[in-house]
Amino acid sequence: MLSERHAAMLDFERSWWDNDEPRDQVIRARFQCSPDEYHAELTMVLDDPAAMDHDPLVVRRLKRLRLRARKLRHNGADLASSGGGEGHHA
Repeated sequence: MLSERHAAMLDFERSWWDNDEPRDQVIRARFQCSPDEYHAELTMVLDDPAAMDHDPLVVRRLKRLRLRARKLRHNGADLASSGGGEGHHA
């Protein structure tokens, strides 16, 4: 079972764009932590099976976004290590 805090995090992720204030400011005020700390904790929440029970649509969306970001970082690292994308010519 998710803690109240973790359930609130998923609820926030469902509709954060409805806030008039900047996202980072809302995270600091609501969760009493920095945005980096929030995202680290959210990553752990997404791996908790109880999160899927709480809100499967949000969990699947956030996992897709996390996977896409990892792929972009990985592909960017491949391009940088091979010298690709730098405009070099043979």
